[in-house]
Parts: sequence; C-alpha cells; structure tokens
Amino acid sequence: MQQVYLKSDSIISPLGFGTMANLRELRLQNSALKLQKPTSKYPAGYYAGMLDEEIIDRSFSLIGNCEDYTKLEKMLILAIKDVVDKEARVDSLSTGLVIATTKGNIDLLNFNKFAKERVELWKMAQVVADFFGFKNKPIVVSNACISGGLAIKTAADFIKSGKFHNAIVAAGDLVSDFVLSGFQSFQAMSAKACKPFDAERNGISLGEAAAAVFIDEQTSQEQNVEFIHAVTTNDANHISGPSRDGEGLYQAISRLEHFTGITSEEIDAISAHGTATIYNDEMEAIAFDRSNLNDIPLHSLKGYFGHTLGASALIESIMLKHSLLNNELIISKNFESSGVSASLNITTEATQKEINMALKTASGFGGCNIAMLFRKTKPHV
Repeated sequence: MQQVYLKSDSIISPLGFGTMANLRELRLQNSALKLQKPTSKYPAGYYAGMLDEEIIDRSFSLIGNCEDYTKLEKMLILAIKDVVDKEARVDSLSTGLVIATTKGNIDLLNFNKFAKERVELWKMAQVVADFFGFKNKPIVVSNACISGGLAIKTAADFIKSGKFHNAIVAAGDLVSDFVLSGFQSFQAMSAKACKPFDAERNGISLGEAAAAVFIDEQTSQEQNVEFIHAVTTNDANHISGPSRDGEGLYQAISRLEHFTGITSEEIDAISAHGTATIYNDEMEAIAFDRSNLNDIPLHSLKGYFGHTLGASALIESIMLKHSLLNNELIISKNFESSGVSASLNITTEATQKEINMALKTASGFGGCNIAMLFRKTKPHV
C-alpha cells in the first residue's frame, strides 16, 4: 500500500498564529475560550474562542489586500501560506488543494460587500486557490464535524490514485450568528467553558480557527508521521443527535482495525471528538469501551480551542502528529471527574511517553463518524 505522510502544518487560532505558538499555549493549559459580551440575542453572553479580524489583518496585510477577502478566506490563506513557505515540493500544477468547512462564508448573509456567490463553498475555495495560483480545481469537503478528518482521507486517496503528487489540506470555520443560533436552538451551548467527558459537562463552547497541512508521498530525513488509513461510517440515528449505543463510531474503529491489521493493543494515544455534550461524550465512551480502548490515554482539545466545527478534526490531527513526534500526552483541559458510563483513561497530567501509533476520532450531525490512524516512522537515512 502506498504511504502518505503529514509534513509541514499551521494553525491560525485565538491562541496564536502557527502550530508552535498554539502548542506552547496548550502546554501552558491556556484556553481560547472567553466569555463574550452580552448582546440582544445572547443577553447572558456565551463562551467561545473568537479571532479578532483586526489581528488577522495585521498579518494578512503583509501578503495581500485585506479588503479583497473575507475573514475566513484570510484565515485559510494565512494557514496555507505558512505551509507553502516551508515546502519546496508545492507546485501550482501538481499539488492538490482540499478545503474542509461546514459553513464557509455564511456570515456574509448578514452583511455582504462581496458578490452574492461568495457565500457558496465552491467560490470561497476557488478564491483561496486563486490567491496561490493553483491550477487544479479545489476540492471542498463539507460533512459536518468530521470534515477536517475526511479532507485528510480525501487528499490521501487522490495522491494514492495518482491524481495529485501531493496536496495541501486546509480547514476553517467561524462563530457566526447562524452557527450560534443553531446550537442555541438545540440548547447545546454550555454556560461555562466546556468540560469534555466531565460529570458537570452541559454543552459545547464554539471556536473559530483555520489550519493547513501538507500531505506528501515522499518522506524526509527527519522523523515523519504517516497517515495510515481512515474509515467513515454513518449510524443514521438522528439529524443532530448521535447514536446512544456508539454503534457508528464503534463500526468505524472496528473496520479500521480490520483493514489495517492494527489492534487496540498497538494504539498509544487517542484524540477524541469530546464536544462536552451529554450525548456525544457518552456515545464516544461506549464506542471506546466496546473497542477495548479503555486504558489508552485519551484527551479532547475542545477545552482549548472550543468546537471549531469543520476545522476541528484537522486541528486535532495536527496536534496529534506533534504528540507523536514529541512523545507527549496533552492534558484534556477542564476535565475533573468522569461523567460517562464507561471507564476511560483521560489525560490529566502532562506526560512524556513513547507514542508510536495514535487514533483520532470525530463524529457529526447526520450520524457521520470517522476513525483515523497515524504512525510515527523512523528518520529516512
């Protein structure tokens, strides 16, 4: 089987610009989640990780005209630019661009100084591709909250098929009024900063961010992280609620292990979806229990970034890559005591541990699930 690797990456979030800046904040257990000012629509305020567009523009003004691009487009371009600058193999003719998002420029529905079609996901992706002069038509992946992970799988599949020599995967989403009102209508918003898997969890905290990673079939002389494989499933339980028995996620993990021949005993760390809603965390816990993964160190990063929707699985995969390279377990922020029925090994202390294989999971509206495996490889001599 042809191998593909995660190479240079970048994260643009309220915690910082660039992956290393974000990783430093996670090590310090700093969170992007802040209580936002009350408004007429949200009189009590809400916790979210918000990016000030003025801060974005300070960086973007060095590479382009801020007025020509939307907030999300600028975030995506900054993340991709950081990757492009590090990778000599990026080529406008042979490099693919895969962009994951759930809502794209939907904030333009409130105020749109751009052409009407800019709200369309394909148009947003094309604007980003045109900035870099990519000749291949950008591919948009929009499958709820597994989008960022599915985009990695999509890029890998295209590389393995010979469609692209390599690819850049990017993802981003905003905390717009549309998104806020949707989650409020479900009564899914937490009154405090979210607490994944905790006994006192009561909902999500949203976040906005963008990320990018270069995926290539070639290794480097440095240590590499291989994307082994991913499996997606759909439990078709409910348009927004996850299955109560974890069947969809369990099937994704089980089929992934069957396809790769990798067993639960070989997995050293898990990056869970962990949204901090009552039903999602319980569903994941049941799926992990059924998969015999109870003892594997596990975390959720939602307590740091918030739920960044279509960007979450990509951001969390990038951070998992660095956990592998650094042999480092990241604390699952805001977890104090277990609030799920199955026993899980939630990471509560920063730990140095040999990590060679890691599992990333995500789930989303409509019953979608994804399970992904990453492996650290030896330096190429």
